[in-house]
Amino acid sequence: MTDPGSGRQAVQTDAAPAAIGPYSQAIVSGGLVHCSGQVALDPSSGELRGETAAEQAELALANLSAVLQAAGTSLGQVLKCNVYLTDLDDFAAVNEVYASAFEGGVPPARACVEVSRLPKGALVEVDCVATVLS
Repeated sequence: MTDPGSGRQAVQTDAAPAAIGPYSQAIVSGGLVHCSGQVALDPSSGELRGETAAEQAELALANLSAVLQAAGTSLGQVLKCNVYLTDLDDFAAVNEVYASAFEGGVPPARACVEVSRLPKGALVEVDCVATVLS
């Protein structure tokens, strides 16, 4: 869906969880895709999956990858990620999963912060900005 006059195009895919609020999975504008945060929700059931932060990070990144693919790009084109953890003690375990998602290229810039709570009781949330492939 394109926002008339603004050049903003919403991204929506069934390969990632539907938005659980009044927001788009991503917005494409000016050659960039701005992805909303993804947690470890199963795209088909909407249920939270994964017992550990590392397990949840894996699904959150897979969901983010699906949104990027629907926008015409990939994890390899990510410029900046924000990672939110409910416990910074999970940093090392999540970092291993994160590093494997960006293997083989220049990793994006990143911030990682501890937050008090995340939607649906998730332990990890990841959002990003990426370039759109032409």
